[in-house]
Amino acid sequence: MARFSYGAWAGGPDPLAGPLDVRAAVDALGREVMEGRSVRDALRDLLERGEDGRRGLRDLAARAARRQKELRRSGDLAGPLQRAREQLAQALDAEREALAMSDDDDAREREQRLDDLPRDTAEAVRELEDDEWRSPVAEQLYRQIREQLRDDVMGAQFAGLRDALAAAREARRAAEEGGDAEGARAQQAAAMAQMKDMLADLNALLAAHARGEDTTEQFEQFMERHGDAFGDDRPESVEELVDELARRQAAMDRMLSSLSPQQRAELSDLMADALGDAGLEAEMAALGDALRALRPGLDRRSRERFTGSDPMGVGEATDALAELSDLDSLSQALGQDYPGATLDDVDVEAVERQLGAGAAADVRALQELDAELRRQGWLSRDGADALSLTPKAMRRLGQTALAAVFSRLRGGRRGQHDDRSAGAAGEATGSWRAWEFGDEQPLDAVRTVQRAVLRTAGTPGRREGGAVTLDVEDFAVVETERRTGAAVALCVDLSFSMVAEGRWAPMKQTALALSHLIATRFPGDELEIIGFGRTAEVLTAAELAAVEPSGVQGTNLQHALALARRHVGRHPGLDPVVLVVTDGEPTAHLEDGEAVFWWPSLPETIEATVHEVDALTRMRTPISTFVLGDDPGLRRFVDALARRNGGRVLAPSTDRLGEYVVSDYLDARAFRG
Repeated sequence: MARFSYGAWAGGPDPLAGPLDVRAAVDALGREVMEGRSVRDALRDLLERGEDGRRGLRDLAARAARRQKELRRSGDLAGPLQRAREQLAQALDAEREALAMSDDDDAREREQRLDDLPRDTAEAVRELEDDEWRSPVAEQLYRQIREQLRDDVMGAQFAGLRDALAAAREARRAAEEGGDAEGARAQQAAAMAQMKDMLADLNALLAAHARGEDTTEQFEQFMERHGDAFGDDRPESVEELVDELARRQAAMDRMLSSLSPQQRAELSDLMADALGDAGLEAEMAALGDALRALRPGLDRRSRERFTGSDPMGVGEATDALAELSDLDSLSQALGQDYPGATLDDVDVEAVERQLGAGAAADVRALQELDAELRRQGWLSRDGADALSLTPKAMRRLGQTALAAVFSRLRGGRRGQHDDRSAGAAGEATGSWRAWEFGDEQPLDAVRTVQRAVLRTAGTPGRREGGAVTLDVEDFAVVETERRTGAAVALCVDLSFSMVAEGRWAPMKQTALALSHLIATRFPGDELEIIGFGRTAEVLTAAELAAVEPSGVQGTNLQHALALARRHVGRHPGLDPVVLVVTDGEPTAHLEDGEAVFWWPSLPETIEATVHEVDALTRMRTPISTFVLGDDPGLRRFVDALARRNGGRVLAPSTDRLGEYVVSDYLDARAFRG
């Protein structure tokens, strides 16, 4: 019987994950925009915080930062030099023990020579190069200094060589200990020859690539011969090959830059001698020059401070610094804090490599969400770096705002006023009547044919299924009712106090709800949104949604009412409805086209505002004022305005503003009809 085991999915995106809830993201963006944020900032905040249970960029960036701290505590970058010093000290101690057992003058001279060695490790190793060692153990330790450092340097540049070089080094050591020194030297010579061939072929490939003369076949031949040098994660093109080699070389350069000047000089000399001893120095120098020319923009000079105490080898240090470089780039991309930043800048493979498959899935989901918001037409780009909500998104926000309003309304309200009249603009009632001369209603085709069939049924000579002849008396028209339209001016206060008191978003949501209601339920109505601060201006719903708070003071209700009067005057056949949402008494008015502001209110400001109120009153236009807050001066003013105009004053709480405005609009239509 087959047995199965189950565990957490670790193969990429969750195959059972539901589809992206783009509409929920649009609603979240809308809430941010309503609060006065730009669409770009709102989108950035959404992506930083994450959506639909996914981790956002902020969390991923924090994880990258924690990993960077772990790496900087992982060891000591001066480890290669420290290890060389320790190996040299062990070799010298072993040699001194061997010399102490001899009484000849040569032994004393050699002891003095050892005592006089330079303090610089590289110089000391270089001076001992041609010496004859009395102690085989000391000689072996001395040879290991360069061999191990050479293997570390090559393994740091070519990660796939590390295990092979370590195994070969152990094999040579075993051969030497078994008395087969000749065999050990032959093994080493063969390994170095193979490495030189690889470097020569690599330099030839990179030179051809720099000239634009490399071919796919040349790359494939190189990888076939030397692919083991790159381990399991082999490059698939010359560009990938250059990227990986340059990345590791830059990490080695930064390792050296992070050491003190003395440490850097000692280790650089040791590395050069180790490569030169094996005949690899010239090829490695050529490789370094080629990589710097092909990838000149890589960071090679930054200094990193590692606080760990465990000595690191060249390969370990290179790995850590290469990973730090990846994390630096990843953190910058995740931060999106630079001009022109997009989620496409985030390398998903790097995220998976550094933070795991789950983090990569989160980034893919965010990238998909970002792309879908544009592809599905919720966001549009204005210019190089500006985003805006599309009409589709505005309809969504208006629908959501209106649904929230209606969810709180109690009882049904009809905004229709029944005016039984024929007319092309009427709406069908479901009934019909016989056509009369002068009727303009549409014909009821079904009822007309039915009347003709009934009239001619049983008529002599009429065949079943035959043609039906229409007569004037058969014609029927659709019974309609005309619903009166309204010219609606919604004046909303955009002064700074609306922002400071948390009334900005409810004001915008109210305007969107009313706009959506009129567009979908009362398309015959004409809505104009008028925003007023120190001056007033006509705004579309989208423009109002995008308006950001301003520090300019002033409440110019006079200018807003003048624009409202102009709007209702342009639609004399529609019922006028003026709605004002404000939280402060008038403190500005226009004089000769210029705004005059003063607080407390000037008599001239009050007089100019009352002049507009009287003009609307003469046009039989009631003003409904929605007072936010408890400013006593405002309450006195609007109460006087209502008595003068015959309008209404309502004082809703901020969270019920939309309900009050929509209800008043519906009631006004019904009453005025």
